[in-house]
Amino acid sequence: MKPLPEKLSAQDVMDDVPVIPVIVLHDPAHAVPLARALVAGGIRMLEVTLRTPAALACIERIAKEVPEAVAGAGTIRSAADAQAAALAGARFGVSPGYTRTVSKACHDVGLPLLPGVATGSEIMMAQEDGFNRLKFFPALQAGGAPMLKAWQGPFGDVTFCPTGGIHAANAHEFLSLSNVACVGGSWIVPNESVQTGDWTRITQLASEAAALPR
Repeated sequence: MKPLPEKLSAQDVMDDVPVIPVIVLHDPAHAVPLARALVAGGIRMLEVTLRTPAALACIERIAKEVPEAVAGAGTIRSAADAQAAALAGARFGVSPGYTRTVSKACHDVGLPLLPGVATGSEIMMAQEDGFNRLKFFPALQAGGAPMLKAWQGPFGDVTFCPTGGIHAANAHEFLSLSNVACVGGSWIVPNESVQTGDWTRITQLASEAAALPR
């Protein structure tokens, strides 16, 4: 893996590998072995979603104990989320939608943000605020690869990370598009493997995902 700058940009996050794992953790004890398993498979950009009470503790453990991983916080929906994520050690943020409040909060705490969009109007609003690297969410429900193809014309200067409904069988359809840098997906971190501590399986899935062409 190439060295990363101390201060990341959204481009650094999206261009690192083809897949950013979308991680939901309920037990902080799983955080470190999971992060190590993903890094062993070649994936270091880790989006830990703020969907559980354990999420911030998990980010903190990864940030402190797995320095070769880059812990990020997903599901940032408020300024308070951004502040808490930064305090826990997150180095990037991902939001399911776009608001200027969240954008400003992430900027203020130094978190590069991948804001979520699902419509042309949301893309235009994000671009007005300087964002050209965006998360397309929920990807399948919002039009999938055909929608991204349609956006290549009017939004040719925007690069996307589609997330939502993407798995090993359809990831290539998105990654083959010229306006897609990477995809987000939870298939790399199946819950049953996390619960049983099958870190070898997660390393295998990460290795396969890291090798996907784009």
